[in-house]
Amino acid sequence: MKITYNNLGPIKKAEIEIGDLTIICGSNNTGKTYATHVVYGLLEFLHKDLVCGLSKQELSDLMNNGNLSLALDEYWKRIRGQGQYSRSLGKVFAGNGGHFNESRIRINLDTSKLSGSATAKFGFRHSNGNEILIKVSGQNNLLEMALSTQDDTELQGGHYPPEYLNMRISHGLRTALFTKSIPRPFLSSTERTGAAIFQRELDFTRNRLVDLLGDKSANLSPARLLGRFSGEYPIAVRNNVDFIRSLPDIAGRESQIMQDHPDLLDAFADIVGGNYLVSRDGNVRFAPKSNKRTRLTLVESSSGVRSLLDIGFYLRHVAASGDILIVDEPELNLHPDNQRKLARLFAALVNLGIKVFITTHSYYIVKEFNTLIMLNQNDARIKNLVKAYRYDQGALLDHNKVRAYIAKEGLVQLERGKRKTRSIILEPMARDGLNGMRASSFDSAIEEINAIQADVLFGGDD
Repeated sequence: MKITYNNLGPIKKAEIEIGDLTIICGSNNTGKTYATHVVYGLLEFLHKDLVCGLSKQELSDLMNNGNLSLALDEYWKRIRGQGQYSRSLGKVFAGNGGHFNESRIRINLDTSKLSGSATAKFGFRHSNGNEILIKVSGQNNLLEMALSTQDDTELQGGHYPPEYLNMRISHGLRTALFTKSIPRPFLSSTERTGAAIFQRELDFTRNRLVDLLGDKSANLSPARLLGRFSGEYPIAVRNNVDFIRSLPDIAGRESQIMQDHPDLLDAFADIVGGNYLVSRDGNVRFAPKSNKRTRLTLVESSSGVRSLLDIGFYLRHVAASGDILIVDEPELNLHPDNQRKLARLFAALVNLGIKVFITTHSYYIVKEFNTLIMLNQNDARIKNLVKAYRYDQGALLDHNKVRAYIAKEGLVQLERGKRKTRSIILEPMARDGLNGMRASSFDSAIEEINAIQADVLFGGDD
């Protein structure tokens, strides 16, 4: 799956391929967060909002003939080319929609993967009382739809608003095309610490608005209320807050990871230094390993505890193979030792079928991924090193699963025949199984500081 960016903030033109592990690193203000939120918003959009219905003629053919067959690659090109997601970027970032008038985001999919996963059945009530079922299947690059009734009686004429039919069909096609082929995203944004602490305050504000709407004596107009209680947040931040709000409802649920690989939850508890607990009324507490009787509020807990909270609950209650976990700056508030441990945890998730997408400034995280790649060799000496340094075999990485990019200034050609323009680019990092990734943005900074210190310690007089 490849995503192309055009005119997105400082990024004039760039393309990334989503791997099992995807890494974007680089200097500040180079568009990394932009690129990350776009990926999250796009995957959410495909699962929940993309309009992928039928033309009037196709809808008429389906209802009159009882079946319809479409070339899947042509159908995908059509709905992809409508630019629906690009027009929604203002909502994704909760910013001025005009800033994204020239932005274009495109996803390139292998339609053979869509074809293999396309299967769904959904229905609506017919005017004669029967339920009409629409079965969608995909094979040999064809998207096929067939009508039937619940009791297999002959279809009779009926009148339905085309908008209603297309809404039902659009939902069914999204389910058929994307449930298995597009990973379900979970994003932990850089605002996650604030989302954990201030969710209660945000709920109080919402409840206060409800109270005022019901108070006839307040004599407040809707316009005045909206002015007093307006607030826009990027979709990722809103979803972080909603996830924290939903913890009492999901706290009794065990994720696939929790059921099949509880050792990973133990590894996470080692990183965070304890365990999270949720009371029935939704209060989150932290129980440190050093004193299990202690129950700390989030305000009383360390910044590292707060920054890992939503990842911890995701792993324990939600995570499943086929997901994509997107984390903006996972190193927030973590000691280098814990940054390395977190990289190992992410690698283990990748090997269990959960894709991981991160942006990072952390030399330690990138170097730990490199180590996991370099240790993944069928060589007796390397295998002894794996044991000597106590690495888990399940965390070793195949370099072919990794896609890594450096956000940096460079030259891009926006139009054929035109001179190249200076812009932020997403440059792929070279990688192989012997040396890992070439993270030049980190290496140059470290080499410079090492050279300065060497000069201080050992340099001679001019």
